[in-house]
Amino acid sequence: MSSIALRTTAVARAALQVAIGETRRHPRHLVLFAVVAGLLVAPRAPQLALPLATVAALLAGRVPLALAAVAAVLAAALLAEARADALGPGWLAAAIGSPIAAEAVLLEPVRVRANGSVAVRARIVGAATPDRDGALLADRVRGELAVLRSLDGSAPPRAEVGTVVRLDGRVAALGLADQFQRRRGAHAAVIVERWSSTGRRRGGVWGALDAVRSRASRALGVGLAPAEAALARGMVLGQDEAIPEETRTAFERSGLAHLLAVSGQNVLLLCTLVLAFAAMAGVPLRLRLAVAMLAVAVYVPLAGGGPSIQRAGVMGIAGLVAALAGRPASRWYALGLAAVATLMANPAAAEEPGWQLSFAAVVGLLSLAPWMRDAGVRHGLPRPVAEALAITAAATVATGPLLAFHFEEVSIVSLGANLVVAPAVAPVMWLGMLGMAAGQLGPALAAPLNTLNAPLLAYVEWVADVTGAPSHAAVPVHLGGPWALVAAYAVLAAVITALVRAGRRHARADADADAGALADRRRQGTMVAAAAGVALVGAVGVVVAGGLGSSGPAPPARGELVVSFLSVGQGDATLLQLDGATALVDTGPPGGPILRRLEEAGVDRLDLLVLTHAEADHEGMALPVLSRFRPRLAIKTA
Repeated sequence: MSSIALRTTAVARAALQVAIGETRRHPRHLVLFAVVAGLLVAPRAPQLALPLATVAALLAGRVPLALAAVAAVLAAALLAEARADALGPGWLAAAIGSPIAAEAVLLEPVRVRANGSVAVRARIVGAATPDRDGALLADRVRGELAVLRSLDGSAPPRAEVGTVVRLDGRVAALGLADQFQRRRGAHAAVIVERWSSTGRRRGGVWGALDAVRSRASRALGVGLAPAEAALARGMVLGQDEAIPEETRTAFERSGLAHLLAVSGQNVLLLCTLVLAFAAMAGVPLRLRLAVAMLAVAVYVPLAGGGPSIQRAGVMGIAGLVAALAGRPASRWYALGLAAVATLMANPAAAEEPGWQLSFAAVVGLLSLAPWMRDAGVRHGLPRPVAEALAITAAATVATGPLLAFHFEEVSIVSLGANLVVAPAVAPVMWLGMLGMAAGQLGPALAAPLNTLNAPLLAYVEWVADVTGAPSHAAVPVHLGGPWALVAAYAVLAAVITALVRAGRRHARADADADAGALADRRRQGTMVAAAAGVALVGAVGVVVAGGLGSSGPAPPARGELVVSFLSVGQGDATLLQLDGATALVDTGPPGGPILRRLEEAGVDRLDLLVLTHAEADHEGMALPVLSRFRPRLAIKTA
């Protein structure tokens, strides 16, 4: 057996021993994470529910706790299956090819795709008129979610979130680019032939939030150049649809893309801002905490309500509730609560890369950041610098394998870029949040704050451009499959544990170290060993959530031509599917992800491969495609 395998086995054994001890000291944690396990596996691999319940019972030791853990796993699994069924395909998915005339409320900003088409997620709210073709269908699908697509590029009138539009079109299967919407409850598309305005917006609480979001978005653009305004909306509100593609690419290559996805950082900075202003105003502590909770509860849906901000919101509110009750908050328990809340709302959320990355980052921060910070301080770094370095490094290490798995690319300048940009991030967020608040009274009130924010936004964009520009800023990494992801986390856990043990040996050799310092270092070593086990178990959970139980995209309906523009980086690849026949035009650049993209589209065999011309970004993967998918006919046009 190799040294890595032996070390990994030792890590797993040590982590198991620590896990048994911790669960018996903190029984509520065991029950909570048993619920998480049941919610994770039931919709994807229900056969694992019983083995997981057995593992939970063995960890519990005591019979009452073992019974509670088993009940938690099984009850959560049943709940997850019921919830998944409720969010599954409805009438709309069964009516592909049918005409429809309906009214729909827009749930997301409209996105214009590279091919000029328009797409937006919406909820059908009723028939447009009682006597037109498709009205009966529209009545049946009232309340269902769909992706509205306009192939000619025409956008719905007044295309803001919450707007109610009238449409005429035809029900279609989701295209390859929209498969991710299944996880969000949309199981069919509507090809819109004609839009018209109803002049209405949705009402109630959601309508009020739409109005607040609209005023906030306008306020964040007052007095700013379009590029800075788009960046401010992306960083503060998560509205990244107006950010130019070249800017988005620079943020991805520099490892700063997380700044465009609202998450825990936003919630932490919001709470800090609210609590600071409330303290200056003389507000009592309990009322301060309550106001901060309200601010978080409003901010989460304003920022789009995605998986990462949902997780951050639940953890933030849990921490505030613990402070309000005068009890110390357990961050691990808050993390478990966040997992339960997000998975109960939508069991498919675990398949979202954003959900996986968000939870992996927090696990890294909770387990690795304290150890890295203390190591930096011991080696002479100023504490603020050590803190910033530890937070960035811990999140980078914890999310690296997932980034490689999902996006097949890892930024090697991420650590440096995040450290350089760190001083500007908090001021950008605080000024943006204050601007949003001022904008509720009038957009012009946000202008002075935006004036202060403009150079900071320009600096953040400059850092992304400079660090992401070199060709070596991001390197392609192909893990190959879900089990390669598990192996990557296992190796990572072994390396981290080896480093911790080396540090402990060095500490023992230090004659000046007192007994208390040595005990602290031993506790840190135990903590990191446990974290390594958590990382490995988390990786297995990711595989179950995102890989083993996935059934892939639904095949196109009979008679429906599906044209998919595959994302292969700098190059072209277009997939055409009709009545079981598949044709691929171009293959993208050498080393590109075309093989994986075809597998994601459910392609087992190609009928036709067309290479348009002899350039690397068009035919660079021709030989691997020929070998893997054995097309019946291959044509090279030039």
